[in-house]
Amino acid sequence: MPIPGTPSRAELVDHLVRTRIAGDVATPRENNLSHYRKLANGDRHYWLGLELGERWTDEQDVLAVMAERVGVNDDAEHRHGQDTIDPELTVAALERMAARLRKAADGGQRVLFATGHPGGLLDVHRATADALRGAGCEIVVIPEGLQTDEGYVMQFADVAVLEHGATLWHTHSGAPMKAILTGLEREGRPLPDLVVADHGWAGYAGQHGVDSVGYADCNDPALFLAESEGTVQVVVPLDDHVVSPRHYDPMTAYLLREAGLVE
Repeated sequence: MPIPGTPSRAELVDHLVRTRIAGDVATPRENNLSHYRKLANGDRHYWLGLELGERWTDEQDVLAVMAERVGVNDDAEHRHGQDTIDPELTVAALERMAARLRKAADGGQRVLFATGHPGGLLDVHRATADALRGAGCEIVVIPEGLQTDEGYVMQFADVAVLEHGATLWHTHSGAPMKAILTGLEREGRPLPDLVVADHGWAGYAGQHGVDSVGYADCNDPALFLAESEGTVQVVVPLDDHVVSPRHYDPMTAYLLREAGLVE
């Protein structure tokens, strides 16, 4: 069960490891390396809305960034079995994200929330949106009637999601974020000052020049490459779909306290 209240840093690290949000995560090494290779080979499904060009065509370069920013095993000969996310890197990234949220709150900025992983991260985003609204931010309402090839782009509990067949849909695509930003421009409305998201929602926003922070798993390297290049400001490494979404509650509480959005 989640720990009560807002954890200390040490308590959060312990919780992340115990719930496998970080530490020895469920994503196997084979899956990680397969995704790194496909990204390097130019498979745009793994680019998460970004334009990586010819800069990341060596999967060993991708692995090096993931070892540095996520804490996966840096041994290129480790091909099978367990892989890891360093919980200290997770918490450090949460603290960097908190600083950007504080800036948004201090400036009363317009903030857009979105997720391609509604089964895991929807409530993390919802709670953050609620806290920022309470601090004076405008939570961006997306235009109506938006669609992509995968489905409808809609907003649920302040969070933009992809809906398909009356179901909230898991997507890596940047197309839903493109639809939102294009829709805002078409209506003559300002773009967000900040996007808080994951997957292609975060990647496309950053590529489009909007400040973007978010979350990514150890098998989704594109956002960490973008962070290393400065296209995305902060990426928090974590398993983005553990057995219970309630396991993320202590992490969210820590983030909001560090941002000064809750007591």
